[in-house]
Amino acid sequence: MSLPRPSGLTAIKTRGESQGLAWFLSQLWHHGVPIVGVGILLILVWYGGAILLNRGLAENYIHNQASGEAAQAQIPTAQWVWQSLNLDRPKLPAPDQILVELKKSIFEVPTSSKRSLVYHTLVTIKATLFGAGLGLGFGLVLAILLIYLRSLMASILPWIIASQTIPIIALAPMLVVILNQLKITGVLPKAMIAAYLSFFPVTLGMVKGLTSAEPLHLELFRSYAAREWQVFLRLRLPASLPYLFASMRIGIAASLVGTIVAELTKSEDGGIGSRLLAGSYYGQTVQIWAALVAASATALILVGLVSVTEKLMLRFMGSNGS
Repeated sequence: MSLPRPSGLTAIKTRGESQGLAWFLSQLWHHGVPIVGVGILLILVWYGGAILLNRGLAENYIHNQASGEAAQAQIPTAQWVWQSLNLDRPKLPAPDQILVELKKSIFEVPTSSKRSLVYHTLVTIKATLFGAGLGLGFGLVLAILLIYLRSLMASILPWIIASQTIPIIALAPMLVVILNQLKITGVLPKAMIAAYLSFFPVTLGMVKGLTSAEPLHLELFRSYAAREWQVFLRLRLPASLPYLFASMRIGIAASLVGTIVAELTKSEDGGIGSRLLAGSYYGQTVQIWAALVAASATALILVGLVSVTEKLMLRFMGSNGS
């Protein structure tokens, strides 16, 4: 008995699956392989830099550990290379040392302890989100005022731009001291510094976004005698969403930077900045680099959350529009 031949629908389905697999492999080859290749290259360069920078410390350590004639003998290359990658306080820690420190400070220490990197990261995230929210609200209000009160565009916008020329590393200590004198402590001073950095991209992005509506669409709303608030809610605001989320991605990353800088000044509350400061005090370079990796991962997560929110919002508005 002969087997039945596949129908035309089955053949089309099989061909579609093979094309989908080919497309996936093509995307993986064109995007995944270069990223992995660059990552491997960076790791190799990192190890090479760690070996070169730590060589002097490694040789001194080996000489100090040796005695008699062994202390005067030439150190084999393999020995000082291995030692340069395993120092307790290297100039540049190797990637595996940073991974070990991350594992210890994340998984082997209770999250309620101030020795836990999770504890400090959560403190930083809390202040960052608070500051980003303040900056977002202030930036939105300021952008709306600049759009509807044209006189403010020429009078206030130059001062807004000038405010961002002040180095945050100089502004943060002064602001923290002033707020402490006013009995304002806790997360608010750090959040205000984060908001100071985040409101600027939101303001500029929303000014561009709120004025990006097509003139033809504006004329159509006016022809239907739409009120200004209706034009704002149904035309200007939806048109500005791509600009809003693009500026929010920049703003939340800037908020994180502002929060960490503020924590360098106000370290008693904890945070990634406090962790960096403690590492620099005690010469714990591995701890410093682990905190930097945690800060980078936090930034990636926060920016990723903004991107996911953008996709969900635009999909929701698109489904409603349809």
